[in-house]
Amino acid sequence: MLILFWGCARQKSKEEVTASPQIDSIQKLLTIAKTAKELSLEDRKAYVKEAESKVMELSKDSVQLEQLSKISLAYMQLKDSISFRNTNGSLLKKAKEANAIKILGYSHWDLAIFLQTHGIMDSAFYNYRKALTNFEQLPVDSTSQSLRARMLYNMARVQDSYKDYLGGEISATAAIKMFDKLEDDYRLYNAYNVLGILSNGMGNSEKSIESYVKAREYLKSSSRSNKDELLWQNENNIASVYLNSGKFVKAKLAYTELLSDKNLKHKLPKTYEKALGSLAYLIFKDDEDVEQAEKLLNEAFAVNVATGDLYDKARLNYFYAEVLAAKGDTTRAISQAKESYTIAKETYNNDRSLDALRLLTKLDTANANAYAEEYYQLNEAIKVEERTKRDKFARIRMETDDIIEENQILTKEKQIWVGASLLLVLFGTTAMIIVSLYVSNNQLKFKQKQQESNQEIYNLMLSQQGKLEEGKQLEQKRISEELHDGILGEMLGIRLILSGLNEREDQASIEQRAALIEKLRELEEEIRTISHELNHASYEKFHNFIVSLEDMIRGIEKSSGISCSFTYSDKVAWDNLLGDIKINAYRIIQESLKNCVKHAKCQHVSISFQGVDNQLKLVITDDGVGFDINRKKKGIGLRNIISRTKKIKGVLDIDSESGKGTTIKVTIPVKYLELQIPEKTNALNA
Repeated sequence: MLILFWGCARQKSKEEVTASPQIDSIQKLLTIAKTAKELSLEDRKAYVKEAESKVMELSKDSVQLEQLSKISLAYMQLKDSISFRNTNGSLLKKAKEANAIKILGYSHWDLAIFLQTHGIMDSAFYNYRKALTNFEQLPVDSTSQSLRARMLYNMARVQDSYKDYLGGEISATAAIKMFDKLEDDYRLYNAYNVLGILSNGMGNSEKSIESYVKAREYLKSSSRSNKDELLWQNENNIASVYLNSGKFVKAKLAYTELLSDKNLKHKLPKTYEKALGSLAYLIFKDDEDVEQAEKLLNEAFAVNVATGDLYDKARLNYFYAEVLAAKGDTTRAISQAKESYTIAKETYNNDRSLDALRLLTKLDTANANAYAEEYYQLNEAIKVEERTKRDKFARIRMETDDIIEENQILTKEKQIWVGASLLLVLFGTTAMIIVSLYVSNNQLKFKQKQQESNQEIYNLMLSQQGKLEEGKQLEQKRISEELHDGILGEMLGIRLILSGLNEREDQASIEQRAALIEKLRELEEEIRTISHELNHASYEKFHNFIVSLEDMIRGIEKSSGISCSFTYSDKVAWDNLLGDIKINAYRIIQESLKNCVKHAKCQHVSISFQGVDNQLKLVITDDGVGFDINRKKKGIGLRNIISRTKKIKGVLDIDSESGKGTTIKVTIPVKYLELQIPEKTNALNA
């Protein structure tokens, strides 16, 4: 049962071996050795030997170790003890040298099962503990957690065999916690089952029953194919606890219900025989029905002959001895008691040996002293042995705890070094961030100063442009006044003089004078017209900001060959706008025209700058190739337009489509906008 449980529980390694002809050949040989029941045992061992020789030819250490682990397992399953010990010893050495922790854990597990099967419990416990230590070094996942829990479960079973009940309970409880997290119902059944055995050994029947009931619940939730057989065994365990604790009524009911299942005898004859013998003893003890008890015991003996279970046969002999003694058949009772004692010694059943000696002391009065002495010596030997085993287990645990403590110290030292390294990295990163922030701050200050310088330069440019325009206006007005007051006055005098010549009567003079007078009148009208136009332009011309925009637009138009049209509202006091609005609007138009020249491949650009409801509406439209406005990466020009729009708290809307040109709309709020309508005056009054 131990090997069967282990074989079902052991999982394959996650690191699957790469398929190769050598590996395939090894697997085929092992499969034949395990499954070919028609071959002799020696032939099957020969197949494993051949597989082992092929494994030793493998070059890759990890692959060789994994295959060697399978070879070791095959030898153990074929009960070839010598080959198993040799292979397992070699595997332990190689795995340790290669630091193959998982393979090393499996190797100790194999050796523990082998030793437990051969009754060498202290060494089995030691190797289970070593396997646990190796599995605890694996990364924490469901597989490694399951492996650790299974080692704890096996340790609990070994501890029960030497009545280290408290230590076994600790191991079983730890296994249960892990299996519970993994939601492994079948292994929870096994763990609670061994916990029930341990509690029963400590005399805590209530906890034992509670554990067996819990085990049954998990068993019912599992998907095991042999669930019915396991449930029968569970019921037998519960009934046995009732029997041992003296609760005969409950025990008898439990055994009667168990034996009522007609399939039990056929499928589990050993469990049937145990339950039948226990029921016979209960009937003898509780009902005092000696005849019925003897009848059931005889049936149990018949089943035992078929099963060959010597361990339980000693129990049946002991029960039968008590029944015969109650009947008064002392001779046969002594014979059965001696038989029970002999078989108990053969099967190393110390508890049954003590029971048999105790009964012989009562029955065989002639040899009572000898039996009593033998009972005393055996009891003392058992106590010494159990104490020695418990001490061994304690030393093994202590040694392992020392190793764990040493590993914890090393882990803490490692954590300290890692922490120090992280602090150094953090310090370096912080220093880099501070330096980076310092550099960025200086760059920001430089850009701010540069922006202020640009604003100052632009203001100077506007001031110079204003002075130029003012000079032009004054000059235009002066010329207008000169034409009106000077030239026109003189012309008027000439016309009057010439009019005086009309007193001459000759026809030629008359015609000449008339022609000159008419000519002067025409010239006068022409000069008057020029004067009016000059004076009108001096009042109509918008100076500074609009002029600067026009100059810039004309300059780009001439240099690029792109046709540009510019319209603006004549009801906006452009020069009264805030400086930030003027400089940023100027740069937005400039940047947009540059984009048209560099990217748009357009023929015509129209710029419209209008004032609507205390807002400025700037619209720039081209007939170029357009672009994808949804693209994540934007050019520096477009980013500048977006940035400048934000600076003046404007709203930017870009509409563009491939092949259909681009339209940029900027809406600028103006809180301090002054509206004025320039008055038109006539320079000349007719």
